[in-house]
Amino acid sequence: MTKLRCIDELIQTFQDQRPIRGGSLIITIYGDSIAPRGGTVWMGSLIKLLEPLGLNQRLVRTSIFRLTREGWLTSSQVGRRSYYSLTDSGRKRFESAFRRIYAALHPEWDGQWDLVITTQLDNELRKVVKKELEWQGFGNIAPGLMGHPMADTQELNNTLQDLCVTGEVIHMKSQMVGSHTSTTMKQLVHECWNLQQLSEDYQTFLNYFRPILRAVEQADDLSPEQCFQLRTLMIHYYRRILLRDPLLPEKLLPADWTGTSARILCRNIYRLIHKQADQYLSESQETADGPLPEPAPRFYKRFGGL
Repeated sequence: MTKLRCIDELIQTFQDQRPIRGGSLIITIYGDSIAPRGGTVWMGSLIKLLEPLGLNQRLVRTSIFRLTREGWLTSSQVGRRSYYSLTDSGRKRFESAFRRIYAALHPEWDGQWDLVITTQLDNELRKVVKKELEWQGFGNIAPGLMGHPMADTQELNNTLQDLCVTGEVIHMKSQMVGSHTSTTMKQLVHECWNLQQLSEDYQTFLNYFRPILRAVEQADDLSPEQCFQLRTLMIHYYRRILLRDPLLPEKLLPADWTGTSARILCRNIYRLIHKQADQYLSESQETADGPLPEPAPRFYKRFGGL
């Protein structure tokens, strides 16, 4: 069975960072691997899964405790074993975040914008709404006015309902008149979103994972454990960049946008290794009823189809 040095180096780089953010990595593993396979796992098998990535038993337990306290996970006891599952609210947050990660490439833009006017909110509530909408990719067009050219309308409505502000903000659709890519429009995009920093972060991702893709393509009979480790760390790094990406239409992005290249690279690696990674999960993880169930059908729709 082949083990690649470049994957060992990727793991070592992750282990060398300080601090190691255990909770963030566990969120990646739950979202990428455990959520589509029932959402529940025995703490003992999760510890064994994380140890080779540099998380010792104490860090895993502390991170799990914090995620439970923050409402992401809930525990159940069977004998002396603890099993951790996604809460309903945690599952909703996972689906919202990870849906963006595995989406297909940019769909065609029809020139519409979603605009949200928050001038009727008090300052503190306006800050909360602003933060939530920025997380969804909205930009600040003017004080009290936020916009996005390809917003997820369902996610936006759910957020406004969860914050109990549906009746206090104004949500409207705006249709572009004239050129979608005028100089003025590009200036607006530049002012509302920090695409330069995002492009540099994507380029770093490309520089790191392109050689790994070449090595994986040339290897035979890859180690399932390494495939799982590569898939996890790749999605972990990609997720941290993507969740800062407003996911603008291609027409509004700079030419040769690095985010598109990063998505294609991530998709290509994922398609090559997902079967071996899931094999390792099946062999190493346990639920109260035995092995993890098979992935849900929607799992195979990731990145436009695995």
